[in-house]
Amino acid sequence: MAAATVSAGTAAAVWDNRRMTLRSRLFGVAFIGIAAIAAVAAAFLWRGPAPVDLATGTYFSPGRELPDFTLIDAHGRPFGSADLRGSWSLMFFGYTNCPDFCPATLATLASLEKRLRAAGAAVRPRVIFVSVDAKRDTPAQLERYVPYFDPEFIGVTAATQPAIEAVAAKLGVGIIIDPATDGAYRVEHSSEIFVVSPAGKLTAVLVGPFNVDALQADFQRIVAGPA
Repeated sequence: MAAATVSAGTAAAVWDNRRMTLRSRLFGVAFIGIAAIAAVAAAFLWRGPAPVDLATGTYFSPGRELPDFTLIDAHGRPFGSADLRGSWSLMFFGYTNCPDFCPATLATLASLEKRLRAAGAAVRPRVIFVSVDAKRDTPAQLERYVPYFDPEFIGVTAATQPAIEAVAAKLGVGIIIDPATDGAYRVEHSSEIFVVSPAGKLTAVLVGPFNVDALQADFQRIVAGPA
């Protein structure tokens, strides 16, 4: 029994070290994109106070142009940067096998939508869940998973893993696939929410962990502020 206890403790320690290494690598992958976002923010903020003060992230004024990209939605139809025009959008990157942060964030976003509907809000955002796990998160899987949180949520991904990683890289989203010996794998990814204006411009980047009160307050500030 003592030997088994030591073995389990050792295994846990090895996994903790491995997870820390993965997170360090993930931060390295995402560093360039995050640094670019920070540079844009600094370029605006040094001139004076931020135009909109957010509890959970950074507001950009004027909005930042998004790179062109093409993905596929849960029905296999193309979904690209042009589809973000016409309404406010909240883009969140994750994957359906995520054990904790992704479903928690989607549930929080669903609570936000429920509140805004109940309040008869004049402006409600579209929530777009971008899966970074193209192998497992097929359109059929997204169609089963995403509406569970809210029937109006939109699920998108790419046909291949290199394709989704290329889109994520354009937006500064880091992705690391961590294979296991049994053929399974974990996915590590950065987890910001990208707020896109009806003009199709990146207006804010929100950083979790998220709660519905802060998200609602920040979204209303963003909509009311200069877009």
